[in-house]
Amino acid sequence: FSRIQFTPDLLPADLLGTRVYNQATGEFSTKKGPIFTNLLLADEINRAPAKVQSALLEVMQEKQATIGPDTFKLTEPFLVMATQNPIESEGTYRLPEAQVDRFMLKVKIGYPSKEEELSIIDLMTTGKDIKTSHVAEVSEILACRSLVDEVYVDEKVKRYIVDIVFATREPETYGLDIRSMIEFGASPRASIFLTTAAKAEAMMRGRAFVTPDDVKEMASDVLRHRLTLTYEAEADDFTPEHIIAKILGKVPTP
Repeated sequence: FSRIQFTPDLLPADLLGTRVYNQATGEFSTKKGPIFTNLLLADEINRAPAKVQSALLEVMQEKQATIGPDTFKLTEPFLVMATQNPIESEGTYRLPEAQVDRFMLKVKIGYPSKEEELSIIDLMTTGKDIKTSHVAEVSEILACRSLVDEVYVDEKVKRYIVDIVFATREPETYGLDIRSMIEFGASPRASIFLTTAAKAEAMMRGRAFVTPDDVKEMASDVLRHRLTLTYEAEADDFTPEHIIAKILGKVPTP
């Protein structure tokens, strides 16, 4: 596990690592950065400028990092979990679309309930170390990933997923009057990740096959950060969730 606090003065080398010159031998060696881990927490990721964000593109897509002339494979499993402040907050940068698209899910987290906040108070005001428990081995996580790969997806469900994604690009084809609200639709990664997420949802529910309800359950988390809305839509207080709900209500369910 590694945690990186993203700040405006962060450099790509602070993530990836750097080449270090050894005066004694006259040679360069590579000092790897915090991305060489299993779970990477990118805290307040949108507080760093675009040049730092771009350092994660190869890491998240290819699971490798290039430092100088050398390319290093990352260990499996590798997962990037990022927190993001609202774009309206002072000192934040809008993430590049190419990087946002590499995140499988975007989950919105609001304020805790009263009971949850009371638990937070009890946990954080005692001055004692917070106890954590070991819940899984790396081998178990990889085994679960293999199980997800084996979950069956019927051809009709695959076409349903493709129809949902295409409805974000060509809404008029599906009888949706939302063309003026969408500047850019979802990419092919949306189809890939929606299929994978639906398979994981099915497995978590104890099934070896995907249903349309699994797809609907994961659609918002997979698509909300892949839809770029027009200024007209934002002015009318439309959100990606509104668009996704309209699509799910219109695209025929198999």
